[in-house]
Amino acid sequence: MRDLQSIRRIGAWIFMGILAITQLYPLVWLLLYSLKTNSEIMSGQFFSLPKKLQWQNYSDAFTSGSYMKYIGNSIWVTIITLALTIILSGMVSYAITRFKWRYGNTIMLLFLIGIMIPIQSTLLPLMIIFKNIDILNTHMSIIIPYVAFSIPLAVFILSGFLRGIPHEIEESAMIDGASIYRVFFSIIFPISVPPIMTVLILTFISIWNEYIIASTFLSSDNLKTLPFGINSFVGQYTANYGAIGAFLVLGALPVIAFYFVLSDKITKGMVAGAIKG
Repeated sequence: MRDLQSIRRIGAWIFMGILAITQLYPLVWLLLYSLKTNSEIMSGQFFSLPKKLQWQNYSDAFTSGSYMKYIGNSIWVTIITLALTIILSGMVSYAITRFKWRYGNTIMLLFLIGIMIPIQSTLLPLMIIFKNIDILNTHMSIIIPYVAFSIPLAVFILSGFLRGIPHEIEESAMIDGASIYRVFFSIIFPISVPPIMTVLILTFISIWNEYIIASTFLSSDNLKTLPFGINSFVGQYTANYGAIGAFLVLGALPVIAFYFVLSDKITKGMVAGAIKG
């Protein structure tokens, strides 16, 4: 039995080691890629170390790539999207799971169907609608689709958690004279912090590097988000691949930092949602 347990333990460590290598290797490779010259990158030696660290690539990413301008636009769009997604999906989930009404399950089914709708199928009708209401080429033209496509998954996660909260908490508050909005924002919302954190990170990752919607609805360079900065290093005949790698590293840093800051709460939120659901 001891030999069998040792073999299982060794096998588990080997599996986890292979998994860690496969997950970390792309990040390490991208970091090395960003510190190489074009000739080193085009040589095809993917596993080689740079002969000399090209920190100039990061300087080019900041200056030629207009990194601060693009990341400022991305942060603004992301904050507005996250705030609207959390508030709207929280209210919808609360209404579906806590109120007794005839069409609750039907509304929930419609939101679940929304998860399966591809973004590409909505680009043309959204283009026509946004042009008619004169919000094309504004941040609102990308915030609205981001929120719309983020809400279905958020409702699915939050509703699974809210179903497990005892109704007595709300009933006692309502007896004391609290309104529905007071109950939601003062009681239900603070209790739902773990699944909210899960929704935050999933939404953040999905929209931070989003390109299709932004490239369709934004044409002004002053409004474009972070992924557009890569175009600054691609010319008609040449491309600065090292600067592209540096720009990708700088673009990935906020996502990595955001995840590590909220990693504990995200894990708790996913487990809580699974148990409550």
